[in-house]
Amino acid sequence: MIRNKVMVFCCLLASKIAFATLPIGQVPPQIKLEGDAGGRIDGKTWDSKELQGKVHLVVYSAPGSKDLNNKATEAIKKEKFPRDKFASVAVVNMAASWLPNSWINSAIKSKQEKYPDTIYVKDINKSLVKNWGLKDDSNDILLLNQKGEVIFSFDGELKDNDINHLVELAKKTIFAEQATAPNS
Repeated sequence: MIRNKVMVFCCLLASKIAFATLPIGQVPPQIKLEGDAGGRIDGKTWDSKELQGKVHLVVYSAPGSKDLNNKATEAIKKEKFPRDKFASVAVVNMAASWLPNSWINSAIKSKQEKYPDTIYVKDINKSLVKNWGLKDDSNDILLLNQKGEVIFSFDGELKDNDINHLVELAKKTIFAEQATAPNS
C-alpha cells in the first residue's frame, strides 16, 4: 500500500516537472506580448519569433525568484559570447507578485541599465506559463539554438553541474555554427 502511494507521488511529481519545462528539440509556440499583455520594458512589442538567428538564453521569472539563478547567468556572462551569435532575454512574470506593477517596472528598468545587452520583457498575463507550460511563480532557464529550438530547459535553481552543462551547451552551439560557416 505504501509502495503504491510512493509510486503515485513520484508520478505526480514527475508530471509536474515535465510540464514545467519545454520539450527539447522543439520550437515553442509563438507568443506576442504587447499592450495590456506586456512587451519590452520600453513599451515596444516582443515576439518570440525574435528567438531565432542567434543562440538565446531566456530567463523567465517571478519577481520573487528573480535572483534564483544569478550564478548561472553570471557564468554565461563571463564567457563574453559574441553579440552577433548570442543574446539574452529576461521575461518577468508580472502576475506572480503582489507588488504593484509600478515597483516591478522600476526594478526592471534598473536591471536594464545594469545589463544593457539583455532584452527585458514584461509578461502581464502569464502568457509563457499558459502557452509554453512554464512553471508559475518560479524561475525557468531556457537555451534555444539558432533555429529557435529548445536545447536546454530547466525550472528552479540550477546546481553547479547544471550550470556547467548550460555553459558548455551554449559554447558548443555557438561555435559549432561558426565552424560550419563557409569562409568568405
